[in-house]
Amino acid sequence: MSKLADTDVTVVGSGFGGLSTACYLADAGADVRVLEKNEGLGGRASVLKQDGFKFDMGPSWYMMPDVFERFFDHFDRNQADYYELEQLDPHYRVFFKDGDRVDARGDPEAMKEVFESYEPGAGEAFEEYLDTSKNHYETAMEKFVYEDRTRVRDWVDTDVMTEAPIGLQLLGSMDSHVGKYVDHPKLQQLLQYTLVFLGGSPKNTPALYNIMSHVDFNLGVWYPDGGMSSVVDGLVELGEELGVEYVTDSEVNSLTRGRDGFIVDSETGKYRPDRVVANADYAHVERELLPEHEQEYDDEYWDSRTYAPSAFLMYLGVEGDVEPLEHHTLVLPEDWDEHFEQIFELPSWPDNPAYYICVPSRTDDTVAPEGHSNLFVLVPLAPGLPDTDALRERYRETLLDDIAENTGVELRDRIVVEEHFCVRDFAERYNATRGTALGLAHTLRQTSLLRPSNRSSEVDGLYYTGSFTTPGIGVPMCLISGENTAEALINEKR
Repeated sequence: MSKLADTDVTVVGSGFGGLSTACYLADAGADVRVLEKNEGLGGRASVLKQDGFKFDMGPSWYMMPDVFERFFDHFDRNQADYYELEQLDPHYRVFFKDGDRVDARGDPEAMKEVFESYEPGAGEAFEEYLDTSKNHYETAMEKFVYEDRTRVRDWVDTDVMTEAPIGLQLLGSMDSHVGKYVDHPKLQQLLQYTLVFLGGSPKNTPALYNIMSHVDFNLGVWYPDGGMSSVVDGLVELGEELGVEYVTDSEVNSLTRGRDGFIVDSETGKYRPDRVVANADYAHVERELLPEHEQEYDDEYWDSRTYAPSAFLMYLGVEGDVEPLEHHTLVLPEDWDEHFEQIFELPSWPDNPAYYICVPSRTDDTVAPEGHSNLFVLVPLAPGLPDTDALRERYRETLLDDIAENTGVELRDRIVVEEHFCVRDFAERYNATRGTALGLAHTLRQTSLLRPSNRSSEVDGLYYTGSFTTPGIGVPMCLISGENTAEALINEKR
């Protein structure tokens, strides 16, 4: 008999964590239903289609391909059964606001030359840094990520204690760690920009996350044909093959534990599953869906958390090409400390922003009409900032000026489609606490077992998955979170 035969599970939310959990549970024999608040599946990985343009509204970087391969392999499938990948070269282009430009490539020797050109000895330092990053990545994934260590006693084990270098990395910041290898601020930025994907800054993110340089330079940056929505479609298709039921336009209004299971009150009716997995915003579930006596964390806890940034996004359909922008482009001030301060210390709309431009039409001609370019511009913002139409319009003008000045691409007179998305949209569309675009930041006090648990200690049979719990933020981490959560539920049933 299957491990979860005759077990009815409702998954609330269809982000990558929810879709992953649903697949693992269905494979274990459970009857799984996924309820999604919005009209399409994928959570933050939703899609905007307008006048022949197709925009990925959320994640746009496909990294850590080994995690996706491992996921599909569990079900005796291949990633290529569901979507095709193309490796990007360059991985991304960086425009510094002093007129300098760098292409980041997957060729370590070429990158050594880039580093050496900025600072004598930096080429060898980059090689050493990358070796350390690779070692930490392999150890972290094997010992700390795929093995869900959510209790203190899970860490007091011989195998874990022998990995002292990994533990020590948690004691310092990325800022201080990178500074031991290179001095030039531009080189430090190249080794730290991925922290934005983790919702942190160089000063508040543990040095453990040097592993991201191995992810970037060694494992590569890829593009799934059709965009990240193709990955969502692949997970949904796999779930359907395993028997998962998906229900959209089904916002959950309340969630409580009854005598014989749960009562899940949604826009499409009441469901009475044996178990519930919440992939919705963790704080929203606790504060808005659960009765007060079933909440694990109080308001003081949630108010004291450090949330990952929100974002101001412009989705733009543009006539003509947008060279010299690459598929992934970063525009960085020489000193980005001020921008991070305006996210984490003195919240305000950044005066001199660091930002990201994605141009998928450079790689994929299906995402824009012929003769046009598809791009979006993303500026990380402090969560909870005031977000008015007037502020958006003013910042739009600032960004268009900044793009023209620092990349040479003038967009104003060529825009044929334009939509904006910001703090209040994240809050309204995704019930995101303070309008965070990502979840809880990976600060020292919010890493590993210090993140909220994937199993409620207050409500039997209630589990959590996604970016608020372990292992954390990012599409690959949410896929792994789904596996960890499913395994916790299966073990509880045993």
